[in-house]
Parts: sequence; C-alpha cells; structure tokens
Amino acid sequence: MKSVISSIKEKNNTGRTAILIPAYNEEKYIKRVIEGCFKYGIDIITVDDGSTDGTLKEIESIPSPENFSIINLKHELNKGKGKSLKTGFSYIIKNNYSGVITLDADGQHNTDEIKNFLRTIDEEKPDLIIGNRLGNAKNMPFIRLATNVITSWIISAIAGRKVRDVQSGFRYIRTEILKNINLETGNFETEPELIIKSSWAGYNIKNIPISTIYHKNFISHVNPVSDTIKFFKLVFNSMGWRRKLYRNKS
Repeated sequence: MKSVISSIKEKNNTGRTAILIPAYNEEKYIKRVIEGCFKYGIDIITVDDGSTDGTLKEIESIPSPENFSIINLKHELNKGKGKSLKTGFSYIIKNNYSGVITLDADGQHNTDEIKNFLRTIDEEKPDLIIGNRLGNAKNMPFIRLATNVITSWIISAIAGRKVRDVQSGFRYIRTEILKNINLETGNFETEPELIIKSSWAGYNIKNIPISTIYHKNFISHVNPVSDTIKFFKLVFNSMGWRRKLYRNKS
C-alpha cells in the first residue's frame, strides 16, 4: 500500500494541497519548520509579516527544491497574523489549490504530523481540520491551557458545534471555505472567526490530535490585554454576523 506522502508526491506540481506558514520575527525556527515540510513534496507558501529580524533572510537562504515551490510573500509592515493568513489565502485561491494546511513558524507544530492531516483529507474529505493540543496538554503553560479551554468553550457555543482547540494554528482549510466566507478580522481572532463562520455555513469540521510543543525560551506574540479585548469584540461582532446570515437566508 502506498504511503500518504508517496501519494501526494505523485500529484501534479501545483498539488491539491499547499502548506502556508505565516511568520513574524521567527528567524530562530523558520528554516527548520520549512525544511521539515520538504518530505511532502507540496508547495510551501510563507508570509513574512514585516519581520525586523533575519526571518526573510533565513527563508531566502533555503535552496529552491526541484519538485515543488517555496513561495515567499511579504508585508512591508507588521499587520497581524490574521492579515498574514488572508494574504496566503488569496494566493491559494488565485492559484487554484484545493486546500491549505497552515502551521506556525515558531516550531510549536510538529511537521511530522502533517501526514495525519493529509491522511484525513484523503480518507474523510473534511472541509476544515483543527489540530487539537488539549488531549495531551501537560507541556502547555497553565495560563495558556486555561485560556484555551475557556475560549474553546465560548467559540464552540457560538459556532454550535464542539471545537476542542480554537486557538490552534495547525489546521487544514478547503479552498471552497476561503472563497465563500468573508473574514473580517485581522489578528489572532481570525482563526476562531473562521471556525464560527464555517460551522454556520454547514461545513464539515473535524478535530484531530496534535502534539503540544513549547520551547524553553518561547516568546508569545499574543498581547494579553489587546488580544483579550479583540476576542470579546469578536464575540460581540458574532451576534451581528449571525443576524446578517439569517437575513440573507430569509
């Protein structure tokens, strides 16, 4: 029986699925993350979100592969993770990929687990896959665990379905979702917004387990004050989104 990786490599060069890595000041890990994705032989898209360190230099130092492409997109100024994702999503749509796997540039996601996403895509054909760290969260700092549990409960209630780790950036999104859903936020709240609107639209959402990785000197780009405010603004705005959805259906 052919492996998932072998099956993916046999597809055409554009690939049915691409990998998207948004990055901001991640010179320490970005090259290792990108090279960890090479084994899948599918296109890798990076979005440098106005980094002020050597992130872009590290990306550009990677030799061009023969059987797939590394596409480097760049924001001149830092715009936030959500806008970096949307820049990547626009590229995905314009270049006719069927879906995209997103992961963070800081080494918190195990690239060996991409094969589990590819297998699930191939076997179950979901529209959205969310990597779930909360099944094995012993390595997660307590404050992050508590925040993830609370926000996941709130977003699941709004979305009307159980999503175990709404803050996980390790996920798969079918391109149809990106074409049909209007994302209105621009930072870390974009990821839960995508879950909410995908659920309301009736898309098939699946949770799969992923590793919990926190490096010794991990530095979060999440601002505990401003991003908390943005999260509750998201909750408030979701009421307006729902009313608009119901009006469009009536």
